[in-house]
Amino acid sequence: MPAAGAGRVRGVSGLCAAGLRADACRFTKAVLRYTARRFTQETCQCAQAGVTYAFDSRTKPAVNPFLVVLPHEATDLPEMLQRALASPEASAIELATSRTMVMRTEMLEPREILICVPEPTQDLLDALKAWSGAPPCALCLVCAPVTRDAHENLVALGVHAWESIEALDAQSLDAVRGRARARWQREAALRTELESLRTRMDERKWIDRAKGLLMSARGIGEDEAFGLLRGAAMHANLRLGEVSRSVVEASRWAEAINRAGQLRMLSQRLVRVAAQSLLGIDARRARVLRTQSSERVQDNLDHLVALGLQDAGAQALADARQAWHALETALAVRLGPRTLADIDARADALLSAAEALTDALEASGARRALRMVNICGRQRMRAQRLAKDALLATTFPADAPLKQLAPTMDEFESALLELERAPLSSPDIRAALAVARDEWLQLVHGVREVDSASGRAALVRSSDALVDTFDHLTASYEHSLQVIMS
Repeated sequence: MPAAGAGRVRGVSGLCAAGLRADACRFTKAVLRYTARRFTQETCQCAQAGVTYAFDSRTKPAVNPFLVVLPHEATDLPEMLQRALASPEASAIELATSRTMVMRTEMLEPREILICVPEPTQDLLDALKAWSGAPPCALCLVCAPVTRDAHENLVALGVHAWESIEALDAQSLDAVRGRARARWQREAALRTELESLRTRMDERKWIDRAKGLLMSARGIGEDEAFGLLRGAAMHANLRLGEVSRSVVEASRWAEAINRAGQLRMLSQRLVRVAAQSLLGIDARRARVLRTQSSERVQDNLDHLVALGLQDAGAQALADARQAWHALETALAVRLGPRTLADIDARADALLSAAEALTDALEASGARRALRMVNICGRQRMRAQRLAKDALLATTFPADAPLKQLAPTMDEFESALLELERAPLSSPDIRAALAVARDEWLQLVHGVREVDSASGRAALVRSSDALVDTFDHLTASYEHSLQVIMS
């Protein structure tokens, strides 16, 4: 038995013997000598490969050959098929089996596939399923008569034409191949048209969503929003649908970063509220804030879960959910100095997990402007952390909370300066930053006077005011034109 690719040249030899002597001038003496050498190769090579042929690396297949699929045990074109294919194109024949049909099709990219089997086997049906009813070229079947249900199944699998093996001759085979080619071309044109329609509908969906985001975020009309999208598409040399999808995704990532950043702040607020309750500082409001903060943590986690994050983002989210479950459990225990220390430790674990989640989301967004959303959101956490550590310093004899005050204050001041100097700004943002600066000074004053009742009250008030201010600022950055259109 010949090695790889011999099926093609053996088919050539058979065809010549069957009636192509008049066209023998098409084959040079070199081809015939090469054919003779190929017939002398060891039969065991084919048996070891488990196919009816093997492919010699020295031989290049014809460009877009005609692929013939035979039963697994076949070693050459059947005689009746050789007679039916007695035409000059026979020199471009390649062979395959049901098990190798898909692989050979991917490798050779044939212009047609002819399946010639006694009856459709399960191996053949399983192979056809790989194309999901849309084979890459015209596909015709020659076999024994099949039932009506089998016909419907074959059509669903992508077979374009069928001919009875009993009546096969050159004329009938040429007719069935013509039908297969015509149907495949028509189906290919319909699929192309359908894909084009789907693309346009998908683009329209993204355009409408992007316009809605711009109209809501910027307070502009539909025409102005569309003009922004069209101008960005022309500037970036991209399709309008691509730019619109980018706008929607930028908004999605900005909101995700905002929500993940809220987890950082809420982890510290819950400890601060617990310390506030223990010290008897506006205990009624502390209970309300604890309930609201817990609900807000769960709502943000549920929103982030619905995004279907992948890889690093999914792992970071899982860590944050686990940390929240531990903190939630600690918050349910009767409050005291010892349990407050446990709550603080578990809140720091949630803070670390939320920080990793926010960083992962910022990296996934791949937009530099999203960093401003992250920095602004982190300020909420620092305000709460500073108030928490100041209150804990008056509760515990240990000086660990005191040591954390100075670094947190330095980080807050540095980030506030960066936000004030950033080019990503607007009148609304600048006004909010001025309010944040005033509240920050009040918070620092409260930290310095934390030993007094008035100082602790100012500390709590200013920390909550800063959270509200930076919530507003984070939303402003999130909806800024630079972030959305970046």
